[in-house]
Amino acid sequence: MKRKAKKTPVDRNAPPGGSLSPFGHGLQGGYGGFGPRTLSNSGDIAIERPAPSYPVAKKSEGKILRPQYKEILRDPANSLHLIDHPPVPPGASPKDIDIHSARITRINKFKRILQATSISLPELRAAAWSGVPEEVRAMTWQLLLGYLPTSSERRVSTLERKRKEYLDGVRQAFERSGNTSTPTGKARGLDEAIWHQISIDVPRTNPHLELYGYEATQRSLERILYVWAVRHPASGYVQGINDLVTPFWQVFLASYITDSDVESGMDPGQLPKPVLDAVEADSFWCLTKLLDGIQDNYIFAQPGIQRQVAALHDLTARIDEPLAKHLEQESVEFIQFSFRWMNCLLMREISVKNTIRMWDTYMVGLILRISIRKLIAGLQAEEQGFSEFHLYVCVAFLVKWSDKLRKMDFQEVMMFLQALPTRDWTEKDIELLLSEAFIWQSLFKGSASHLRGPSDRTPSNTISAT
Repeated sequence: MKRKAKKTPVDRNAPPGGSLSPFGHGLQGGYGGFGPRTLSNSGDIAIERPAPSYPVAKKSEGKILRPQYKEILRDPANSLHLIDHPPVPPGASPKDIDIHSARITRINKFKRILQATSISLPELRAAAWSGVPEEVRAMTWQLLLGYLPTSSERRVSTLERKRKEYLDGVRQAFERSGNTSTPTGKARGLDEAIWHQISIDVPRTNPHLELYGYEATQRSLERILYVWAVRHPASGYVQGINDLVTPFWQVFLASYITDSDVESGMDPGQLPKPVLDAVEADSFWCLTKLLDGIQDNYIFAQPGIQRQVAALHDLTARIDEPLAKHLEQESVEFIQFSFRWMNCLLMREISVKNTIRMWDTYMVGLILRISIRKLIAGLQAEEQGFSEFHLYVCVAFLVKWSDKLRKMDFQEVMMFLQALPTRDWTEKDIELLLSEAFIWQSLFKGSASHLRGPSDRTPSNTISAT
């Protein structure tokens, strides 16, 4: 049967992952439609940037800062007693009433865990695997990542020290050099190559969301990324890390706002400076904790991603052999579409809100064994790597489209995988994906050689650094 649609040819030798360059050397084409770059004489930290038109939040749309924000700044646990459970709406169905009741029960379970003098991480991890209520997500993530101590006695002093350390690092990184006459990164003692790439990428980060168009948001992300890059010279800044900071920034910002939906109608520039400083510092440290476990994804030649792409190929061949053979027949290399999945942890494929739900499970860093006896005996769990589980999520994500992909030629496959129909996905879709990934991991972990060392296997068209 002939296809009537006329398609734009796809370059089989194009860089993998669509417009994303493997080594952070820049995006091909425009992301947000910004014009020529300009230099500014401003003394602000973000001195090199495009000249976009920032959105302006109407007063009627402005989200309300929590009156108790100072107490929350001091200790996130102070937000727990502020959680308000709205009543069941009139005329609610029995199913809606059950859902409402289950949600309250779940929130109270997290509150009980988090209000302990010494928080039990195994218990918190077990609870977080199935998702974290937004009311307690910020504190839960910070604990699971090891940023917040489990002891309530150490929490306040640790936050004060870490936030001060970050802000001191910002001042040190951006302090002016002796020559201030030239408005360039070099005049401020900045690493020009790193700063230039960050200042290009940040305005292109989530351009469809109003929150990320505000100047205060963009300046904050620029500082986080630059300080992280100069503190990690083995990798420096790599394109894609700008995506990974946004779930942290969004979750931590929401913890100070009465309406947790901060993607629109929320200009962070209107908030008190201590709030923005805390959101920024906490995001920096949690991003650092996340990247510490996957840093070989971003060092020279990105060996972590090379291994994961090879493992994805092997797993797909074992789980869905017809799909793997079809992709091979069409000369589709896994590196061409899955590089971005590993580099950005699927953030270019699903929404930020859905990413946040997915990261509830990722933050756990472990997968509970399917053993009712062990669950009853104390919620014992088996330690797993963050990136390992992400691999199984990617294979579940790929085989989800198997029926469609096996009917497509090379051009159609590449176009489909670069614009997957996930716009209308909800948390239920993410939870189904995570469940499928867990099943594949339970079946295949340790049973094959798909998780080989870096010297055992690399993708057939390994990307060189040149």
